[in-house]
Amino acid sequence: MSREYIEVRGAEEHNLKDVDVTVPREELTVVTGLSGSGKSSLAFETIYAEGQRRYIESLSAYARNFLGQMDKPQVENVEGLSPAISIDQKNAANNPRSTVGTVTELHDYLRLLYARVGTPHCPECGREVDDQSAQAMVRRLMDAPEGTRAKICAPVVRDQKGAFEELFDELVGEGYTRVEVDGERFDLTVDRPDLDKNYDHTIDVVVDRVKISEDERSRITDSVETALEEADGVLKVIFPDPPENLEVGGASARSTGDLADADDEDGDTEDRLVVEFSEQLACSHCHIDISEIETRSFSFNSPHGACPECEGLGSTKEVSEDLVIEDPSKPLKHVFEPWSYNRTYYSRQLDNVADHFGVSLETPFEDLDESIQRQFLYGTDNVVHFEWTTKNGTREKTERFEGVIPNLERRHVETDSDRAREHIEEYMAVTTCPACEGTRLKSESRAVLVDGTSITEVNEMSIGDALEHFEGLEAKLDDRERKIAEEILKEIRARLGFMCEVGLEYLTLDREASTLSGGESQRIRLATQIGSGLVGVLYVLDEPSIGLHQRDNDRLLNTLEELRDLGNTLIVVEHDTETMRRADNIIDMGPGPGKRGGEVVVNGSFEALTNCEASVTGEYLAGERVIPVPDERREADGEITIRGARQHNLKDLDVSLPVGNFTAITGVSGSGKSTLMHDVLYKGLAREMNDNTSVDPGAHDAIEGLDNIETVRLIDQSPIGRTPRSNPATYTNVFDYVRELFAQTDTANQRGYEKGRFSFNVKGGRCEACGGQGTVKIDMNFLSDVTVPCEECDGARYNDETLDVTFKGKTIADVLNMSVDEAHDFFESHSQLRRRLKLLKDVGLGYMQLGQPSTTLSGGEAQRVKLAEELGKKDTGETLYLLDEPTTGLHPEDERKLIDVLHRLTDEGNTVVVIEHELDLVKNADNIVDLGPEGGEKGGQVVATGTPEAVARTEESYTGQYLRDLLPDVDLEGPRADRELPAEKGEADQVATGDDD
Repeated sequence: MSREYIEVRGAEEHNLKDVDVTVPREELTVVTGLSGSGKSSLAFETIYAEGQRRYIESLSAYARNFLGQMDKPQVENVEGLSPAISIDQKNAANNPRSTVGTVTELHDYLRLLYARVGTPHCPECGREVDDQSAQAMVRRLMDAPEGTRAKICAPVVRDQKGAFEELFDELVGEGYTRVEVDGERFDLTVDRPDLDKNYDHTIDVVVDRVKISEDERSRITDSVETALEEADGVLKVIFPDPPENLEVGGASARSTGDLADADDEDGDTEDRLVVEFSEQLACSHCHIDISEIETRSFSFNSPHGACPECEGLGSTKEVSEDLVIEDPSKPLKHVFEPWSYNRTYYSRQLDNVADHFGVSLETPFEDLDESIQRQFLYGTDNVVHFEWTTKNGTREKTERFEGVIPNLERRHVETDSDRAREHIEEYMAVTTCPACEGTRLKSESRAVLVDGTSITEVNEMSIGDALEHFEGLEAKLDDRERKIAEEILKEIRARLGFMCEVGLEYLTLDREASTLSGGESQRIRLATQIGSGLVGVLYVLDEPSIGLHQRDNDRLLNTLEELRDLGNTLIVVEHDTETMRRADNIIDMGPGPGKRGGEVVVNGSFEALTNCEASVTGEYLAGERVIPVPDERREADGEITIRGARQHNLKDLDVSLPVGNFTAITGVSGSGKSTLMHDVLYKGLAREMNDNTSVDPGAHDAIEGLDNIETVRLIDQSPIGRTPRSNPATYTNVFDYVRELFAQTDTANQRGYEKGRFSFNVKGGRCEACGGQGTVKIDMNFLSDVTVPCEECDGARYNDETLDVTFKGKTIADVLNMSVDEAHDFFESHSQLRRRLKLLKDVGLGYMQLGQPSTTLSGGEAQRVKLAEELGKKDTGETLYLLDEPTTGLHPEDERKLIDVLHRLTDEGNTVVVIEHELDLVKNADNIVDLGPEGGEKGGQVVATGTPEAVARTEESYTGQYLRDLLPDVDLEGPRADRELPAEKGEADQVATGDDD
């Protein structure tokens, strides 16, 4: 076995044609080629899959049960493999609790730092809190009214898992018999609690039961000291029946719910007062006790740190007045959207409240006095006389009217009906939690400071600002704090530095991970891998340059080279020219897409690729093929203008988009492109044009010029289906036409088969053994699950009777296995079907199988399927199309086809707006809106706008600097022309790149 190469022999995964290839170890190899040529099949489905599978199989059978298994790829042999790590573009996390800080583990180090060197302050007055003695606790207890009953308890277990049988034995041995376990009272001499060891429990030992009085001060002092000793300095005092408005230590009475044995001698009521004291921390001014500061005190995923109002989510759902009243011009009887006046209960309520105020139910809501409007919505100030008729006569009652909004909020909590809850949620909006202001943590945790800064303030910083903050922090700590924090700060600075290296300095630590783009998620994982310092690992990456501006590409490539120089092997699936120039080795797959691909065209240096006549990639790199610049730019037919956009980092922008034009929104990563297009423009138009009040657009003043367009369509990279049953043929309705053709055949007519017979999603024509999926998964326990063709239908999806029906000698299963190109030729005499297939070809998907499961499509492929489906709709010529990086995953040859489609859409009178970094597409736009100048808080401004030529002449525009070399009418020299690459690359490799930033 060679130690210098990874050697692949006989790879036949997907469209690979018995491929043999060698990949140099400890080098950076780029796998490129046309879309569908087999790049991912070689890099991910073969090399990575086999490396991961072998590593997992090296573990014990027991461990493999927990890790899950990977299918064995279709390959004869792979030698020289290392343990493999895939860094793809899947979202870092979809959990709303996941943030940039948590997925990078930075928040774990921040929690440790604040728990060990943080200084607690009072959340009320802001004073630094100090320790509290037993005598101080007794003095505060004695403030209670004479005769108040109290139980002095020692909280010996606080939210810990276990059955605690031995603890109960020890307590009995020490003379303690009464305990409260999870709020329920037990006498250990009579009934021991039977606890589930898998759940958290709280155990309070009742040390003494007393009545507050001066005569009992000595006894109370002894009991307090005993409890503190038993519970390591923590004391809990329970007042079973507290006097009204009793406050001790700043705490107030709270409901403990229904208690077991509520009639015992303690006589506890439901609203008992529970007060905790600690020898450690307390505010002597506000008489507030602060819980012990632990790492979990700063976790919003733990009840010890999470804001109790939003439970650590940072947001709450509340009934929205705007959603309850969509049209205030409606009459009172019909204005409340969630309440139907036809339902007896609601009509009775409204009738009586209207009579109470002396108003007519036909009166428009907006004409009512503002105070009356408020009382209808939130409840009456005074009682209302309710009267209604039943079959038994007239009934009456007098009570305060609850109000529409409190009624909905109460029912949302109390109802057991999912349908009712979902109905109410239609009228609820997500709002920032008022208690924690979106910071997710409770007030005590937010009041712990390190150098005057709270952990929530750090989380609100961008990664770049946080790095600057922590680089200067060590010098501000005293000797003791510096000794404790030294290693923690080292880890924090390293992780922040790695993320800055891959161009993520604009992200804030509290940003939800689910809002990150695929490229941002991938670069976060890449930064984590650099920090791990592993050597001898095989890393497989999927287009890491996606979503990254050319200005930041150098830093990404430096990072990849750093990983390689540690002694790792990198295989990168990529189309980016600069990445190929700096690669040690390039594998070009092809020569065509789909069935015409699956072969290695070139395996060698950049020069070897540019000199290969058989390589389409090489022709583009050598300049023999180019994507041309349009001869002229289109004139605008009007404008859509966004006024005062200020969502996230947008700086109160006014942005105009020419109608009937092709516009590119550009800018460095984090400059505000997605916020402008998705949050402000699309959601704002969806709300105004479709009257969709459930959509909450980003903050802006207005969107003008809506009369210039009829509708808006967002074509993003979300999946076209969640199950393997969805495929391009079904999504674009091609399969409907195909099934109609099969239903019209002679055999189908003779047997009475209709269109539904040829669906694999319903019973009748499909194979029932596999449910129409064509494959069956065999559970192999601790071995990898095996997916095999269905034994009954041999992978055809249909039963024999359905497969008896043929069209031009092909079965319905044969058609599903055709590529788009093959099907386009096969159905040449059927214009409707051929037109839809041509649309798929036009967007560069000719290689794709009609029946390819949607779950196997990349984000870029899914977006192009959607684009083809949109092109197939009847078009009025006044549609606004919004696309987010449509060139994702595209080879320059396929990019050329996509640009032609976008021009065609615009030529038909539509308006096309795309977010894009790819310069060949940007130079084809009629208009550019360039945001920046940087990312995050330093972005959100319009740097340049106008034609590509105008933007290229704007010195402040990074996009313009990189456009100059691609536009014939711009001869302004920028920083690219002065940049020298490393000498060892040679003159042939010298290319203009942006300044290092």
